[in-house]
Amino acid sequence: MTQATSDAAAASFAALTHKLDYLDEADARRVRDAYRFADEAHLGQFRASGEPYITHPIAVAGLCADWKLDAQAIMAALMHDAMEDCGVTKIELIERFGAPTAELVDGLTKLDKLQFSTKEESQAESFRKMLLAMARDVRVILIKLADRLHNMRTMAAMVAHKRTRIARETLDIYVPIAHRLGLNQTYRELQELSFQYINPWRYGVLSKAVKKTRGNRRDLVDRIQREVEQAFGEAGMVVEVYGREKTIFSIYHKMIEKNLTFAQVSDIFGFRIVTRELLDCYRALGVLHQLYKPLPGRFKDYIAIPKANGYQSLHTTLVNPVGTAVEFQLRSQAMHAVAEKGIAAHWMYKTQEGGAEASPQQAAVWLQSLIDIQHETRDSAEFLEHLKIDLFPESVYVFTPKSRILALPRGATSVDFAYAIHSDVGDHCVAVKINGEAAALRTELRSGDVVEIITAPSARPNPGWLNFVSTGRARSKIRHYLKNMETEESLELGEKLLTQALRAEGLALPAGDETSEGASGATWQALIRWGGNRSKDDLCVDIGLGRKISSMVAKRLAQLMAETGERPDALTLTLGRFADSESPSHGGVVIDGSEGATMQLAPCCRPIPGDPIAGYLGRGEGLVVHTQMCGVGRRLFERDSERWIDVSWADEPTRPFETAIEVLVANGKGVLAQVAASISSAETDITHIEMGDERLGETAELKLTLAVRDVEHLNDVLRTLKRCPVVLKAGRVVP
Repeated sequence: MTQATSDAAAASFAALTHKLDYLDEADARRVRDAYRFADEAHLGQFRASGEPYITHPIAVAGLCADWKLDAQAIMAALMHDAMEDCGVTKIELIERFGAPTAELVDGLTKLDKLQFSTKEESQAESFRKMLLAMARDVRVILIKLADRLHNMRTMAAMVAHKRTRIARETLDIYVPIAHRLGLNQTYRELQELSFQYINPWRYGVLSKAVKKTRGNRRDLVDRIQREVEQAFGEAGMVVEVYGREKTIFSIYHKMIEKNLTFAQVSDIFGFRIVTRELLDCYRALGVLHQLYKPLPGRFKDYIAIPKANGYQSLHTTLVNPVGTAVEFQLRSQAMHAVAEKGIAAHWMYKTQEGGAEASPQQAAVWLQSLIDIQHETRDSAEFLEHLKIDLFPESVYVFTPKSRILALPRGATSVDFAYAIHSDVGDHCVAVKINGEAAALRTELRSGDVVEIITAPSARPNPGWLNFVSTGRARSKIRHYLKNMETEESLELGEKLLTQALRAEGLALPAGDETSEGASGATWQALIRWGGNRSKDDLCVDIGLGRKISSMVAKRLAQLMAETGERPDALTLTLGRFADSESPSHGGVVIDGSEGATMQLAPCCRPIPGDPIAGYLGRGEGLVVHTQMCGVGRRLFERDSERWIDVSWADEPTRPFETAIEVLVANGKGVLAQVAASISSAETDITHIEMGDERLGETAELKLTLAVRDVEHLNDVLRTLKRCPVVLKAGRVVP
C-alpha cells in the first residue's frame, strides 16, 4: 500500500471515529482493534474504483454508526468481508473479538453465499423471506443493508452488465427487506439507485422533468409552506414543516401502474409536519383542515392502526390555493425517527419522558420484543436476547427437486409439502426423500431441505396423517377425501344392511329413490321425512355409520309399503331368515381386508380370518368388527345388543391382517435376532415390537404385532416360535 492510499484509509477511519461518540471508551478501543485487524487482512486489495478496499468496510461501519448500532455490530461491519475474501477463520475471530462478533461476521458471510438469479416476483419474495429467516440476529440484516447501500453508491466504476445485475438483485431482494424493517430512508435510496442503473434513460428523462417542475412550482411550494407555518404559529403550536418530493422511481411506478403521463402525476410534491407529542398530530390535523379543505376519502390514520413495519403517521390530502391536491403527513418526533430509520430507531431514538410512543405495541408484531433496553441496562446477554430474533419465526422454506421454493409453517411435514404442491400429490403420496435420503412422511422439514414426494396411483390419504400435519390446506384436503370416501362406503354398507333387514320382513327394497314417480317414490319420500334425512342416500349413509339401526328403519319401511298394498313374500322371508350369510349377493356383510373409514377391525382383539366375528354398529363410527370371544365386544353386546349384526370373512382376503402375540424369552445375547429369524422363517412380517421393563432379568417379555394371512398362518408362526431354543412361551394376546 502506498503512503497516499494509507493516508486515505486513515482519514476515512478518522471520520468514522467522530460518529462513535455514543460508545464508551472500552467499546471504542475494541472498534479500533477491529479496524487494525481488517486493515491488515485487506492489505493490498483495491476496489474497482482504485480505492483501497478497507475504505468500503469503513463506510459500511459509518452507516451502522449513523443508526447508533452497538460496538459488536460496528466491529462486524469492519470485518464483514474478512472471512470470505481474506481467509480469516471463525475460530480466529472468536479468539480475538469474542463469539458474538464472530457470529455476526459468520452470518454475513453465509448471506453473501446466497445466489439470487430468479426474476419471478414470487421467487424473489421467497428469497427475501429465506434471507431473513437465515439471519437470526437482526444486526446481520442491518449490516448487510449498509453493505449493499455503499456498494450501490459506488457502482459507477463497474461494467454495465454487472451494474444492471446487482441493481436488479437489490430491487428484488434488498429494497423490500429495507421496507419491511421500516428503513424508509435506506429503502428510498436503494430503490432510486437501482432504478438509475436498470433504466438509465428513463431515469435521466424523469430527473430532468422533475427538476424543471421543481423550478416551476417553487413559488407555490414556498407559499403553501409560509401559510402552513403561519397557521401553526397563530394556533400556538411548535411544529417542523418539511417539503417532501416524490422519488423518481415512485413517480415512474405510479405512471406505469395508473397509465399516466408525467404531467398527470399531481402529488410529486407534498409536506410533512413533525410534532412533539402524539396528541399534537391530531391537533395539527385540525389546524390544516381549517386552513385548506380536505378531499373526502383521502384521510388515513396509521397512528391508530400502524403499518406492519411499525410506520405511524396521519395522511390527509388537501386542496391547495390554486385548486390542486397536495398530501400532508403528520407524525410525532418519535414516529418520524421510526418512519425514517425503522428498526434502527430502536437504537437511535429514546423518548425523554419514556412515554407510550416508544412502546413495543406500536411496532410490528415481529419487532415487539425489540424495545430499547440498551439505554436501560448494561446486561449484554439480556440485550442480545432481545435482538436474536427470527424475523419470520413461523416459516420454513423448502425446495422441490426442480428448485421451486415453497413457504410452509414451522413444524410442517412432508405431507404438508405434498398438499402444498397439489391435492393429487398429497392424496397419492406414499414416501418421501429429503435431501436425497428416504425419510418418514411425518418428518418435520427445515429451511433449505430439498423434498421429493413419491406417489402411487392406488394410494389414498391415511386418517393418521391428521395427527401430525400442520397446514390448514393439508388438514382440509385429507378430511375432505376421507369424508367423501366415508360417505361412499357408508352408502354401500347402509344399502346392504337395509336390504338385509327388509328381507327379514319378507320384502324387497323398493326401486328408485325419492325422485322416482309412482308408489316407490312416495314411499321413499315418506321414509325420508320420518327419518329426518335429505335423501335416500343420506338415510343409507346414516345406517352405514350406525346413526340409525337398519332393523328399525326396515320395520317403518315395511309399514309404509303395506299402506301401498305391498305384502310380505314367503320366499323373500325365507331367504331373509335362512340365506347363506357368506354370500354377498344375499345382502350379508363380508370382510375381505378392503375395509375403510366405515368398516374397521377392532384394535382391542385384532380379528383375523378364521376367527368367529361379529359386527358392532357404533353411533356415528361405522361398523367395528370384533372376535366373538372379545371381552370388550361382550360388554358392548350386553349394553347395546340391537346394534350387532352378523358378518363373515371373504373366501379370499385381499391383504394380511395384524394381530398381537406375547413371547416370553430367556434373556441373553442375540435373543431378539433369533426370535425375528424364527418369525421370518414362517413368512411373517413384524410391524411393531415392545419389550417389558424386566429386560435386564433372566427372562424378558416381548409383545409383537405380526401381519398374518389367517388363524392357520398364526398357529404356524406360534409353533415355529416354540421350537426356538430361547423361547419359553408364546401365545396370542386375548383382551
